[in-house]
Amino acid sequence: MTTSIEEARQKYAEEREKRLRSDGTAQYSALAGMYEEFNRDPYVEPGFTRDPEIADVDAVIVGGGFGGMLEAANLRKLGVDNFRIIEKGGDFGGTWYWNRYPGAMCDVESYVYLPMLGETGFMPTNRYALAPEIFAYCQQLGRRFDMYENALFQTEIKDMVWNEKTERWTVTTTRDDVLSTKFIVVAGGVLHKAKLPGIPGIENYKGKSFHTSRWDYEFTGGSPSELMDKLKGKRVGIIGTGATAVQVVPRLAEAAEELFVFQRTPAFVGYRGQAPTDENWFKSLKPGWQGERIKNFTRAVCGQQPEENMVGDEWTNVMWTDTTKYTEDPAEAAELERIDFEIMEAVRARIGESVDDPETAEKLKPWYGVRCKRPCFHDEYLPAFNRPNVHLIDTNGKGVERITENGPVVDGVEYPVDLLIYASGFDVAATYDRLGFDPKGRNGVSMTQSWGEGPHTMHGVMTRDFPNLLMISTVQGGFGTNFVHYLTETSKHCAHIIRMCLDDGITQIEPSADAEEDWFNVLMSKVMGVGMYNASCTPGYLNREQSAGDMKGARGASFMGSVEEYADHLIAWREAGELTGVVVTKAN
Repeated sequence: MTTSIEEARQKYAEEREKRLRSDGTAQYSALAGMYEEFNRDPYVEPGFTRDPEIADVDAVIVGGGFGGMLEAANLRKLGVDNFRIIEKGGDFGGTWYWNRYPGAMCDVESYVYLPMLGETGFMPTNRYALAPEIFAYCQQLGRRFDMYENALFQTEIKDMVWNEKTERWTVTTTRDDVLSTKFIVVAGGVLHKAKLPGIPGIENYKGKSFHTSRWDYEFTGGSPSELMDKLKGKRVGIIGTGATAVQVVPRLAEAAEELFVFQRTPAFVGYRGQAPTDENWFKSLKPGWQGERIKNFTRAVCGQQPEENMVGDEWTNVMWTDTTKYTEDPAEAAELERIDFEIMEAVRARIGESVDDPETAEKLKPWYGVRCKRPCFHDEYLPAFNRPNVHLIDTNGKGVERITENGPVVDGVEYPVDLLIYASGFDVAATYDRLGFDPKGRNGVSMTQSWGEGPHTMHGVMTRDFPNLLMISTVQGGFGTNFVHYLTETSKHCAHIIRMCLDDGITQIEPSADAEEDWFNVLMSKVMGVGMYNASCTPGYLNREQSAGDMKGARGASFMGSVEEYADHLIAWREAGELTGVVVTKAN
């Protein structure tokens, strides 16, 4: 059945309306209190202890994922060796430490996602690297740059307080460490703090349950690459159909006796085309190849249509035209809508061709624009619904009603399960207390208080009244399909600032109020088209569950140009060498 643009427009509006909720992002629960068990680290031996560390350092890096590791590597390259990395996990890796669920893999091409391939010479096994290999690569980077000797694992920040007299930060931790540091780099990432859907009765469920980022192989059996043999004869439910579920559902379908997939909003699922890396091609690459390929990919997915499409995968094909572009030309607006519509029609047609049961296929079709949600690309998710043991439980946009001691309830029907898995994503809020601490800057004012009316930063990197505190964050910072491109550029920038201050005797650096407002104006100049586009989307994390319509929400926005364009702002500031927009204090 062919759909017209007018019919699709109406259907998009209907599907959006079904899913709107007055509680917005508050519909999710943090893994604390009665849900604390969901937050337990299953990958470390309980009872770990160590002696507290009392030290004076040049920098404390918060987070041991790619952001923190790139910061550490860049500091090493610049000769800054006296730093510590504080990481709550038991090893490096960040999201790749936590996310070890079956089927986990990078959804962006490995050759542009994995950092420093040109330096390390590491060749990913596949075009889209599997999670165990990415985690192992993180460990390799840790060894290459001697990061392990600087790392404090299984440790979280308790407090960080600015001392005006000493012009240093005092950082205390859950292991009773006390670190006096000149600089702090917060690189806590966005995909580490798991969240649960706020479904009544979660705590009443008597079976086994866990979040996908805390996978329990003791219960399921198997491993990230092996069949989960302990699920034989088990009824399994999974709540969520986003990027994680798309990867894990095929593995669960192979192992479980019955699998129930509870869906609020269908995913965009396009063609993947996984393939082993061509060793001859990889060895033929010239120095500087990765930086060039990364920029080319970023240009392609931002609709800049570079002369050559180096990556040439479905990401670049689907995103080749920026359909969120703001235009006052009715003809151009109509053309952008047509392109967007035709891409989504192709996605819906692929679902119809891949799923045998017409009713199930119809429920799996996404009715929203191309850029409303992060697209998924997978070749096994849709065929999984052709298996007789896999059941799609579509909630018609409402979500699961409640959970009993036996399992989820949808439309008054209870679905008893032995295992209930939450594929409900992560907290990507624009506040630092989600990292478990709230920095206290000048006069003891916390960042939450300072940002009461919304974040204020320069480049998303520095914020007024918090001297020497640097941030690698999406809050007023960069954001893109290949997040590691942003991390690479921003970590380089932060390392430059630290080296510059140490060399020039600068004891304090922070932005002026005018510079922060100037940066906010830059952010707003980039948001027009995206904001109008997102307003018509179904709720999701990209539009803060459609609760971002106030100025406070707007101030938490990311830079909506390309990562390359964002990096140009950082590079221009560094190369000017004039410390534009910042207030500095020098040693007497």
